[in-house]
Amino acid sequence: MRLIINGKEQTFNEKVLTVGVLLDEWGLREKRFVIEHNGQILNKEKQDEQLLSHGDRLEIVHFVGGG
Repeated sequence: MRLIINGKEQTFNEKVLTVGVLLDEWGLREKRFVIEHNGQILNKEKQDEQLLSHGDRLEIVHFVGGG
């Protein structure tokens, strides 16, 4: 399956079925971020159930602290 993540095309195997699985694979579950899925902001509560399809577009924006 091909996904566009932050503007870059990436290929995944069949086990990446939901946004939640993708976050687990990338080790992002504990990070603070916002995800846009096909132009819509995805609530954190919906990440585990949001199915991914070939060609979906995701924007993942991390929050960075500073001082």
